[in-house]
Amino acid sequence: MSDGSRPEHPRNYSTDLPVTGAWQPGDPAGNRRFFTLDRPRLFELEGGGALREVTLAYETWGTLDPDGANAVLICHALTGDSHVTGEAGRGHPTPGWWGEMVGPGKALDTDELFVVCANVLGGCQGSTGPSSPHPDTGRPYGSSFPTLTVRDIVRSQRRLADHLGIGRWLTVVGGSMGAMQALEWGVMFPERVGSVCSLAGCMAASAQQIGWSAVGRTALALDPHWRGGDYYRNPPGQGPHAGLAIARSLAQITYRSDEVFEDRFGRELFDTRSVYGKWDRFQVESYLDYHGEKLVKRFDANTYLVLNRVMDLHDIGRDRGGLAAAAARITSPVLSLSITSDTLYPPRQQVELHDAVVAAGGRCVYTVVDSPHGHDGFLLEVEAVGQAISDFLDKVGSGAS
Repeated sequence: MSDGSRPEHPRNYSTDLPVTGAWQPGDPAGNRRFFTLDRPRLFELEGGGALREVTLAYETWGTLDPDGANAVLICHALTGDSHVTGEAGRGHPTPGWWGEMVGPGKALDTDELFVVCANVLGGCQGSTGPSSPHPDTGRPYGSSFPTLTVRDIVRSQRRLADHLGIGRWLTVVGGSMGAMQALEWGVMFPERVGSVCSLAGCMAASAQQIGWSAVGRTALALDPHWRGGDYYRNPPGQGPHAGLAIARSLAQITYRSDEVFEDRFGRELFDTRSVYGKWDRFQVESYLDYHGEKLVKRFDANTYLVLNRVMDLHDIGRDRGGLAAAAARITSPVLSLSITSDTLYPPRQQVELHDAVVAAGGRCVYTVVDSPHGHDGFLLEVEAVGQAISDFLDKVGSGAS
């Protein structure tokens, strides 16, 4: 037994993992900047309720033109944050998650563009989320943090754009959950978006996507150390790390293709001396355990639950008369990009976006990237994805019709 309440977990995760990997006030800020929305106004949420205080952590690269016309917003995926590019170091536990895409001379060239990325509302790397201090108690929100939607996230980003003096983005770029945000920008604030780059995204979460998410969330919530979401006072090593790691492992399987797993791991054993023990591992199991534990060190279990639910709730047609009516609100050109081997967000979903925008009289460029890497291809196929974005921006210019 690892303690008096539960059996030792068979995955053998490290015993000294943090209760949460969230950034906390007082930690090194790194390259983050912070914007707190005006008070005393409440930030009302689509699903009901409100937040009395909202702070967004964000980073920028490049120089904003006097007219603000060169501003690009990058929207991150589920476990991303504002650190798109840059080294690991004080305040940043890992290098930038899209460093080969953003920088001088790269696809999103910071010699010419002013690039912005904010940790989403509900996140755990400096923005207001479940691990943040509640303004009334000073203790983490935990279980009291409300349900969010993509639209709530985009409305908070609009307030950040106002703060930065950006009246209209040259383009909004995102993959996966980031693509959901990019699309909502096009639907909610069409006058403020020059173009939309939706990478491996969808107009509405599918039944299968929701199903995978639901199983992962359930696995996390069944960890006894989760304690209904109020685990922040647990002793070190007794956070819901097993639940979060399992949820991440499940997701990691859906992010990659069968071809990649077979080529990389096959049936290789982690320890060739033994195969008949109940928990002797294949190499693929070791890989999944490693990535699960790695996420625990830099993420927060409650944030995973909140943002995973955000993705399930994504539906640009909700309360707008359906998907076709919502697509008709998008007045800027759209790039809809598919990864051939993506089974989580299959190409049919990006084709549906293209067809809906075109049927509504809009402009949409559909591009397919041939890759074996599955859904993660939008992150890994930097050259092909970067070229697709560059070609699209060259073609549509500022997004003027």
